Amino acid sequence: MGRVTSLDDLPLRDDLRGLTPYGAPQAPLPVALNVNENTHPIPDAVASDILDDIAVALRDVNRYPDREFTTLRESFADYLGHGLSADRIWAGNGSNEVLQHIAQAFGGPGRTAFGFAPTYSMYPLITQGTGSTWIAGKREPDYTVTPDDAAAQVAAVEPDIVLLCSPNNPTGTPLGLDVVEAVYEASRGIVVVDEAYQEFAPRDEPSALTLLEGRPRLAISRTMSKAFAFAGARVGYLAADPAFIDALRLVRLPYHLSALTQAAAIAALRNADTMLAMVDEIVEQRDRITATLEALGYAPHESWSNFVLFGGVVDPKATWQALYDRGVLVRDVGIAGHLRVTAGTEAETTAFLDALASIESAS
Repeated sequence: MGRVTSLDDLPLRDDLRGLTPYGAPQAPLPVALNVNENTHPIPDAVASDILDDIAVALRDVNRYPDREFTTLRESFADYLGHGLSADRIWAGNGSNEVLQHIAQAFGGPGRTAFGFAPTYSMYPLITQGTGSTWIAGKREPDYTVTPDDAAAQVAAVEPDIVLLCSPNNPTGTPLGLDVVEAVYEASRGIVVVDEAYQEFAPRDEPSALTLLEGRPRLAISRTMSKAFAFAGARVGYLAADPAFIDALRLVRLPYHLSALTQAAAIAALRNADTMLAMVDEIVEQRDRITATLEALGYAPHESWSNFVLFGGVVDPKATWQALYDRGVLVRDVGIAGHLRVTAGTEAETTAFLDALASIESAS
């Protein structure tokens, strides 16, 4: 057998040929504000509590974990409220795995998934990976979506899965519950509202969790990566009808959530009030970024997330590089004339704004 030198030498699926793996740039810079992480470290008291629970779980790590992760599901139900019970909760190794479970259960060859572009870049990749076809809808110039237009686009395409990112990534744009209702009524398939950044939305704005009752094809996805500063732990979850949860059991791998992951997440949720205290500071820095960008002559978009997409960038690649050279990493998301920056700590936000201002002064 000849030596394999590239993917072209392997019997790869035809629909995967020519693709490149997902990956945001990673670089050891002092200020990394490019992947919407919560840059605040977990408080010491909470970290100690989590470590205690992991130590207990470690004693039984020779045994398989709870396949149904019952205690964790109960903890998520308590955290989300809205009268939810454990049988309406699912979880996985990050919300990407949860979304992949949905695509495996309800997508596949000959089936389609739909979202309003630009939106989360993993949606097309998860769709492609499960053999489904991705269809991109359109947004208004300000990246909003209206109920009537959203319903019309969905009705015309008749997708098997609709993915609604709320607030939207990479734009930060809010999505009204009237849009979710309209899309659900127009759809014959599954509708997923991805609320990865919901904790950063205004406190008085209702979640799509309020729409779950009587809508068995609706699922609300969340993550612990953002507000809970748990990106490295990889924990995502969703709420849906119990029958929807049963469908996901058909495609998940056995024991897919490790005992250590379950223990860490349960302890973090037990300390939710402390963990979420940093959200207010992040929102403050996000709004500070927006105000300063406007003062510098850029055009930031409204954001209900922990990041800001801003336009008015004459040469995004050059500006990205200039920030990089000053020790600040932001994200070029491929939207002409735009860059995206995560709201970090006060010190990190200051470093970004000072670096951007110095570029402005030098140009």
